[in-house]
Amino acid sequence: MPSTEPAPDEPEAPDSPPESRARKALLKRLADVVSLPASRVNAFERAMTADLLVEMLREAEPPERMRVAARVTPLAEIPNSLVRLLLRDEVEIARLLLDDCASLTDADLIACARDTGVAHRQAIALRRGVSEVVAEYLAGFGETPVLEALLRNTTSRLSQPAIEIMVAASRESASLTHELLRRPELRPSGAYIMFWWCDTDARKGILSRFAVSREVLQEAVDDVFAQAAEENWSDPLSRKALQFIERRQRNRAAIEKSPYDSLEHAIEAAEGGLTRTLVQEIAYLSGVKPSTAAKLLGDIGGEPIAVLCKATGLAKPSVRALWRSMKRPEFEDDGETVSAHFERVLITYDMLAVDRAQTVLRYWNWALSSALTPALIRAIREGDEESLDEYSVPQRAAMLALSDDFKA
Repeated sequence: MPSTEPAPDEPEAPDSPPESRARKALLKRLADVVSLPASRVNAFERAMTADLLVEMLREAEPPERMRVAARVTPLAEIPNSLVRLLLRDEVEIARLLLDDCASLTDADLIACARDTGVAHRQAIALRRGVSEVVAEYLAGFGETPVLEALLRNTTSRLSQPAIEIMVAASRESASLTHELLRRPELRPSGAYIMFWWCDTDARKGILSRFAVSREVLQEAVDDVFAQAAEENWSDPLSRKALQFIERRQRNRAAIEKSPYDSLEHAIEAAEGGLTRTLVQEIAYLSGVKPSTAAKLLGDIGGEPIAVLCKATGLAKPSVRALWRSMKRPEFEDDGETVSAHFERVLITYDMLAVDRAQTVLRYWNWALSSALTPALIRAIREGDEESLDEYSVPQRAAMLALSDDFKA
């Protein structure tokens, strides 16, 4: 008669034994006990059962672990030891919980992301209702499939640090750019910088969506301009903010010092070819720094030229003159059809209102010039993007937008 007592531990046989009916039944019964309501089993009994179940699952076959994962997924409360084991299992098993288990905490998900691989992190990113904390932790790994999953998951909630990580990553992954533009969390600070490495369609979308008016700000601080003038603009903080808000773009003081009568005159002089001196003059007359003007005029796509011209009130003849000054083709080979690049510039010019173009231009100038400090320039040259948190929003923007320029 077979014994009803468990046999003592024996060395394992070299070949895997056939599936044991007793093991299958025992795993099911233990999972059933873990799944009992609180009225049937207390917390200590549940924890003890879970510990025994975990010990068996460590050496159980994948189909057996899969059955247990499916059994406990609907539970409102799962013992932590069991959760930790199953979430670190093969991704097909862990995904049962990651997809459908509502009782997993942010701590469970972060621990899973930390201790597993990209497939698990991608499954977490696709989970319904991913929190800001979990999304930010996942984004920190910088894995494109995970970032794409977070962005495509319409129920995920993204913090601004997570968005900034994604904006930086989009420089190397065009797919992230278009996904970011669909997210409501994206702010002008990220979009204006992402503009520099976007394709044509994405650039058009950024200018259409984020080129906002400053009318509300202008109305709110209208009387402050007079106060600042009375103080002779002595406070640098208020002066810098008011320069961003004011309606006038061109620098009247620069005209008095310039050898050119106007911005139009300087651009006419540049038709023979741009020089460093002319770029500086165009920058000063336009109310931006030379480094900003150099970035705008050196852009391959050409749309920033349209932004500069519309913001400064230049008419289309000046747009053409500036385009010619950079030795870029105005027409196709037939000499009659406007080149695709220049046509894109003209379309951008037509679609933007002056006030909105000024917002974009001033943000670029703010981010790409006033934010530059010796420490930031050194960090850009050394590629020290891991220290982004130490810098302000415009400084981080400058680091992202100018990194290629400083490394060249």
